[in-house]
Amino acid sequence: MVNTVHLRTLLEVTRRGSFAAAAGQLGYTASAVSQQMSALERETGVKLFERSARSVQPTEAAQIMSRHAAKVLTDIEALLAATAGSHDASAQEIKLGIFPSLATYVLPRLLRASDWSGLGIKLKVYVAEPGQTIQGLRSGGGLDVALVFQVGQGGLAWPHNISRQWLGDDNYRVVLPQSWGIRHGATVTASQLAEMPWIMHHPGTSDATVIERLFASCDLHPRVAAYCDDFNASLAMAASGLGAALVPELALQDGPEGIVVIDVPEVRLARNIFALLLNDRQNPRLDVFMDRLSGILHESSISPKRR
Repeated sequence: MVNTVHLRTLLEVTRRGSFAAAAGQLGYTASAVSQQMSALERETGVKLFERSARSVQPTEAAQIMSRHAAKVLTDIEALLAATAGSHDASAQEIKLGIFPSLATYVLPRLLRASDWSGLGIKLKVYVAEPGQTIQGLRSGGGLDVALVFQVGQGGLAWPHNISRQWLGDDNYRVVLPQSWGIRHGATVTASQLAEMPWIMHHPGTSDATVIERLFASCDLHPRVAAYCDDFNASLAMAASGLGAALVPELALQDGPEGIVVIDVPEVRLARNIFALLLNDRQNPRLDVFMDRLSGILHESSISPKRR
């Protein structure tokens, strides 16, 4: 089955003439656009681009597919609009496992969309950490999709009967109390932060282990002022002057006053966001839901554009 996200990306590539230009419009990286186009070629069995070291050129097949894709995508929107009058009784339920920060900052935007009620989707939401929602898939807990994150390569294992879809990278940022006098957006070296108090993850978790290794690699051995795995609480403590914190961009969508976000070149870390879907679970509305979710992520700071 052809992925409609890939079709939309193809349209932008053919309209704008390059992966880079399409990436800038869609909020992806050029590499992510290239990966999507390679996936579309595999899905369709058609060569869409002539690639060289310096450029990519759409083939005639790409131009033809692009013209048809525009009509297909328009028809899909028309189909959704035509069924917008369906009553809740005809809506299909999606059982969604989602981690807290994604539920807090992204899910409301999806639910507040003006046409959400007409899509024929009922959500049953389970907010939990990734390990718990993965267990809901593994144990036959009834979930249709689990939205999870992974920091580094360890910490999570998924069942063999699921497919994994990468949605974006949530980059971590260094947050300081505004009262420390460092301006927002300043570039600071790790050594300049070495003696400052920090708010850190609780030791022993996979996230904490990755962060500790990263800090050690740039000779940053923080003086711990607090242990906290709740990003809202970490931001509140940073705003009050307690210490610096490493916080993903997703949690900074509605960050409190009293903090500044700085750039520390040695500290580069992201948590990868995935959708885990059961291979044997069929739900026509799930593709619509995933398409909407991807669009919201790509409009935010959490997407292949920074991912």
